[in-house]
Amino acid sequence: MDLTALYQNYTKKQVDEAVAYLSYHDVKPLPKDENPSYPILYVFRHGQTTDNADFLFSGWRDPELTELGVHQATILAEKLKAKKLHMLVASDQRRAIKTMELAVALNAAAKALEIHTDARLKERSYGDLQGTSKLEMQLTNPAHLAEERRSYDFIPPNGESTAMVVQRVKRFIEEIVPLMQMYHMNVAVSCHGNSIRGFRQVFEGLTNDQTALVESPLGQDYAAYSIK
Repeated sequence: MDLTALYQNYTKKQVDEAVAYLSYHDVKPLPKDENPSYPILYVFRHGQTTDNADFLFSGWRDPELTELGVHQATILAEKLKAKKLHMLVASDQRRAIKTMELAVALNAAAKALEIHTDARLKERSYGDLQGTSKLEMQLTNPAHLAEERRSYDFIPPNGESTAMVVQRVKRFIEEIVPLMQMYHMNVAVSCHGNSIRGFRQVFEGLTNDQTALVESPLGQDYAAYSIK
């Protein structure tokens, strides 16, 4: 991202601090409960996209993975190469599908599976904010940016709240879990920074506030939940 224009209007310190704040440096490893006696749900976020790299509200836009995003997915592939996977499901957005393709590329059995898509797993719609700069908002009105991004119930104009995303992810979970139990199958899911919050709330028992604030890494790592 070219920061030249911002350096003309803000100090270098202000810009660098804003970039650091939006760069997910302190994301913790995802939880892993992998009991082979039960079906296991593997969930991960897509790799970095051009919108992520440019600090844009992406939402229902469909940007490509960056070189870093591809690399992040290959790190994930090393972690998944020996996992027994019986079904693959991705959001219907290109970045999630591509990440799934890369994430199972080293898994001889899984890479032959069809990737099913489900719109309930797609990213939160940011409505009128889509394509606008989170970095500029952080510099001009950080409190408003925090409300837009990390409030559980706030709905951007013509968009969705985190709560609305969680509800559609819960509907997906209510369908996939009985299938996993019936056929004792492991399922991998490739989704997004907000839709993964729905999985984390359900399987980790997070409160609404915790759900809105929890961060998950781009690519690289997976969460695993044994379905008991």
